[in-house]
Amino acid sequence: MAKKVLKFGGTSVGSIDRIVHAAKIVKKEHDRGNEVIVVVSAMAGTTNNLITHSESISKKFNKRELDVLLASGEQVASALIAGALNNLGVKSKSWMNWQIPILTEGEHTNSRIVNMKVKGINDYLSEGGVAVIPGFQGISKSGDITSIGRGGSDATAVAIAKIFDTDSCEIYTDVEGVYSSDPKKIPVAKKINKISYEEMLELSSLGTKVMQPSAVQTAMMYDIPLQVKSTFTEQKGTEITNQDNIDYTKVVTGVAYSKDDAKITLIGVEDKPGVAADIFEPLSKNEINVDMVIQNISADGKKTDLTFTIKRQDKNTAASLLKNNKKIKYETMQMNDKVSKISIVGAGMVATPGITYKMFRSLAEEKINILAISTSEIKVSVIIDEELTIRALKKLHKTFKLD
Repeated sequence: MAKKVLKFGGTSVGSIDRIVHAAKIVKKEHDRGNEVIVVVSAMAGTTNNLITHSESISKKFNKRELDVLLASGEQVASALIAGALNNLGVKSKSWMNWQIPILTEGEHTNSRIVNMKVKGINDYLSEGGVAVIPGFQGISKSGDITSIGRGGSDATAVAIAKIFDTDSCEIYTDVEGVYSSDPKKIPVAKKINKISYEEMLELSSLGTKVMQPSAVQTAMMYDIPLQVKSTFTEQKGTEITNQDNIDYTKVVTGVAYSKDDAKITLIGVEDKPGVAADIFEPLSKNEINVDMVIQNISADGKKTDLTFTIKRQDKNTAASLLKNNKKIKYETMQMNDKVSKISIVGAGMVATPGITYKMFRSLAEEKINILAISTSEIKVSVIIDEELTIRALKKLHKTFKLD
């Protein structure tokens, strides 16, 4: 007998028929004698509809009330799947975040789980019951409902796997696993059978929407084995595990992209100690995340050009902060929000020379100009014109034999 977490995403519970289908998957695990904790997202489209409702009242809707509003989506899905399980003859009960409780800390709309009380649920499991828990939410020390960010149901599932010391954590979604690239854009993309935590963390941070980055990071920290599976087929999914279990015959595991970036260049910045800190400090205080940074030093050492990328939604705020920043001096500012980020990821890149060259040569063959570059041990990312995204994806996918 094993103790398992089964997490179902929004598309997996997107209709009553799908909720019943998910309940049947849970029943199979329960019938095998396993103790099962189910974590659910809101039904597909629910969270966006609730956000639309809040914005129709105010674009600056109170964050505390927004958390209360958005948490209702997962609570509805929890009750429905528990009801479906009971209807199938499986003893089941939904537990709201405050009933467990799931304790969180941090700001509204962006809190994090710090602990949970396990006794009540463990007792229920030992009695043969299936516990259903809403993802994405918790309760603060002051008793307020809090949410843990979009995609937070993954983080809930992994946190439960850690705190309840389960044997596995299975993520059910509408795809059969993690792919070498977006199969909707690259039809020849193939499913990856095994991927390391590090590779998955890079891919999820770069825009792959299979799993939330913080959930992957938690799994990596505590060596929690993850499985990404399809709710709608019985095909074997993708195992996310530590590097010791990975076959590195393929140097590059996947090609990812994001089309929500903007590039800002400050030309003729006065070059002196602390200038970079002065530029980025107000961005940090306004919770604007800076990704790539490139600095060019002039021949006389007095002026520099500084290029960095941010999320497209933050471009106007960032531009305003830079213009009003009295601590820095520069000649002109350039902004380009028609860019995309293309990245190759693979743990095998560490021990294989020439990967960066092959990537750059492949893009040059397609007449694709690189606007910015960022590298790590297992990732190379470039910024290019947005209209060339698909051409770059196809070329790199072919170059690194991922078809």
